[in-house]
Amino acid sequence: MSSATPTTASARGISQRVQGFTESVIREMTRLAMEHNAINLAQGFPDFAAPDFIKEAAAAAIAADINQYSVTWGDPELRQAIAGKYQRWYQLPVDADAHVTVCCGSTEAMIATLIAVLNPGDETVVFEPFYENYGPDSILSGAAPRFVPLRPSQDGWNFDRAELRAAFNERTRAIILNSPNNPTGKVFTRAELEFIRDLCVEWDCIAITDEIYEHIVYDGRPHVLLAGLEGMAERTVTISGISKTFSVTGWRVGWAIAPARLAGGIRKVHDFLTVGAPAPLQIAAARAIAGGDEYCRGLAAEYTARRKRILPQLQAAGFQCAWPEGAYYVLADCAPFLAAHGPDDVAFSRWLTAEIGVACVPGSSFYHRAGDGSDQVRFCFSKQDPTLDEAGRRLARVRSQA
Repeated sequence: MSSATPTTASARGISQRVQGFTESVIREMTRLAMEHNAINLAQGFPDFAAPDFIKEAAAAAIAADINQYSVTWGDPELRQAIAGKYQRWYQLPVDADAHVTVCCGSTEAMIATLIAVLNPGDETVVFEPFYENYGPDSILSGAAPRFVPLRPSQDGWNFDRAELRAAFNERTRAIILNSPNNPTGKVFTRAELEFIRDLCVEWDCIAITDEIYEHIVYDGRPHVLLAGLEGMAERTVTISGISKTFSVTGWRVGWAIAPARLAGGIRKVHDFLTVGAPAPLQIAAARAIAGGDEYCRGLAAEYTARRKRILPQLQAAGFQCAWPEGAYYVLADCAPFLAAHGPDDVAFSRWLTAEIGVACVPGSSFYHRAGDGSDQVRFCFSKQDPTLDEAGRRLARVRSQA
């Protein structure tokens, strides 16, 4: 029994590793949208129904009393479906038993992977702007993130190869790559991925790829699998899930595909984090993945129409923004409005939500230095046409009040 007095014990607080963390800004903006009855273009979830075939599969699984624990690292049917998908879509040989770990969403797959492969003193390379979990995930894993900027240009968001090369050193253990990228919409090209591959081989480090938006790409761009490049199958962990593809962000079914030498560690961490993903929803995911190729091929056209609907409305309202190459977000420049409704992205986002009735995400939440994103905001367009049109009507008032 501890001999500490109540006063000493009560003085202890949270750990040092999380003292610098804030609550998710994305979830905070969703609550603010609900408070002001605003249209939520902040958090990345659809306001339309999931396809009937996946809902029917889930209902059938529940009716069949698939309610107890599955195999910790994933129901065999789902792991087989995932392996089959990567063979069909990417010609990547995947062993369902040795390589696939099913997790509670791609978010858990990422943290389980990082905890499994990183040691204190290691470093990760992270492109920024980045999905807000990556920096804290690295720190929770005991590693230090090194950030490499993506910069906007006339031909999209790009990185400087010299800057990326300079980020690698003898402490580099992993690079985190998100393509299609949230929040920029960048889709990394084969040439860029080959350059990243060469750095990984040179420095003997792992690539951890978040490919949750793999089926949402535009203008005929291919989604190139980094694990499919020569020399990368044995040093890549590929993360994805059903959330964005099948519009079931609340189901929390994702996966990590890793070489056997890494998969065992990922499975151990996953087991102690969450035990397993929801059993009936794993069966529904298996049926959707095995039989949903035609649906997946149609996603790009559906989201292309939504992109075409929202981008002109944002530009007409006075936002400067490039057309995303993939995913369903627009990272827009809000600098023209900060003098009247700033002084920064956070204040502007709150004003936009409360006074205009459209919620977005402050751009600073995607950077390790808040000032780097203080003139940017992110809009999500995974919404029905009437939702996007009403958002456009409201946003039209922004220019008049600048």
